[in-house]
Amino acid sequence: MRSDVVVIGGGASGLMAAYFAAWTLVDAGVDAQVTVLEKMPRPARKVMITGKGRCNFTNLKDWNAFSAHVRSKPNFVKSAFYHLSSEALLAWFEGFGMPTVVERGDRAFPASYHASDVVDTLVRACHAYGVKIETEAEVSDISLSPVGSAPQKTSFGPHRSASLAVPPLTMPRVGPPEKHVFTGYPRVARFSGGPADQDPECFTVTLVDGREWQCRRVIVATGGLSYPTTGSTGDGLRWAAALGHKMVPTFPSLTALVPKGYKVQEDKDLHIDRSTPLSELGAKLCGVSLKNIQLSLQIEGTETDSEFGDVDFTDGGLEGPVGFQLSRKAVKALVNGSRVSLLLDLKPGVDLTELTVRIKQLWSEIDKDPRSRGVREKERCRILLGKLMPRELIPGFTAMHPEIITLERRSRTETKVWVNLVSIAKALKAWQFDIAGYVGYERAVVTAGGVSTDDFVAKTMESRLVPGLYLCGEVLDIDADTGGYNLQLAFSTGALAGENAARSLLK
Repeated sequence: MRSDVVVIGGGASGLMAAYFAAWTLVDAGVDAQVTVLEKMPRPARKVMITGKGRCNFTNLKDWNAFSAHVRSKPNFVKSAFYHLSSEALLAWFEGFGMPTVVERGDRAFPASYHASDVVDTLVRACHAYGVKIETEAEVSDISLSPVGSAPQKTSFGPHRSASLAVPPLTMPRVGPPEKHVFTGYPRVARFSGGPADQDPECFTVTLVDGREWQCRRVIVATGGLSYPTTGSTGDGLRWAAALGHKMVPTFPSLTALVPKGYKVQEDKDLHIDRSTPLSELGAKLCGVSLKNIQLSLQIEGTETDSEFGDVDFTDGGLEGPVGFQLSRKAVKALVNGSRVSLLLDLKPGVDLTELTVRIKQLWSEIDKDPRSRGVREKERCRILLGKLMPRELIPGFTAMHPEIITLERRSRTETKVWVNLVSIAKALKAWQFDIAGYVGYERAVVTAGGVSTDDFVAKTMESRLVPGLYLCGEVLDIDADTGGYNLQLAFSTGALAGENAARSLLK
């Protein structure tokens, strides 16, 4: 089987790469075939679960603000962002009939809040320009040979064959929209002097079922290692490494951080599977969501980062927007052997002195309240804490801060209970969680690290080592904060790779 361009991986970056490649060829009046090979039964499985199924597909900040949220070499993706900006991406989806909404923090969603609408729109757009999508089409090998000669296996060394899994089920064809939706996006000038200006090689892509695809351009969009159940199992990483590309060590990012004592642990492995049972403490905290708090990251006792926002205690550990923002640096520090802790400030709007005064006032009011007569000190303490935090947080808070209650033995038969108001104030301002580990790739939102961008041309996404090979999306060493940034990078790099792969065929 033959195709001019083969895209391996039918996720966000792969489908956008296929669309841009096909659109570029159709726009030039060229009769050429673009094919997507996807290993799963349906395309874009990871997109379907993004944002708990709501799919925050982009963030509408301009480049200066957007780039501050890119955690690895933002300058590399600058050309891709300007080629398909977040504003242009929003217009693209709306042009293909998907209404959108924008929420706090410039986060864009499909108006239905259904991730399936994003996937359906991507597939519909691809089919509108003749893209062939093969599902359950797992790739086992990729080989190279000069055009016109028999394919020769590329030497990968012992046990290093280019294993790229990707699976067959052709999606129903959808006709083109009534009007051409892409009319004004800027064309990117082809990078001159790079390896793709040489005579192209012929790629042979072999599937596990024995079928072969021959093509002139290959775009690898297989993702990283996160959520392997969606098909992201690192195939593209292994293949790129086998072809000689440099690799940046990978680790889970935007993932749950697990405090010490939160899970029932039998070993000291930093990777704590999400299915590990909760401890008694974890059960007390799980399910609590906190808003407008300050969370600070400490590495070896020194504060290295701090974020304001919301945090969630889940069956995995500390998550939510703020937890995720700090997880990348925290996981990297843990992997490097550093001590990591989080300091939770439940009252960031007031300093310790003001908070202490306020707590003492509340305690005095409780003491004077007629309903407090005959109420034991520990119960009064719970009443006080109920005025300072969500009630569901109180069991976990008191379990981790026994110092707020002091028992004074006055005689063999008499014990006095003291509530330490200053200790309560200190705990509210600096609730410390020592971090034991993290949830791994099985539930991490993105993979940090990957194929080094040093081996790729930023203006085209083409390999400097292998002419005609393009990479895009999470398989590359590009990752960002939560909030729509990662999907935007996937779409932008995919669009740039797809268009340039097609444009190189027009020369």
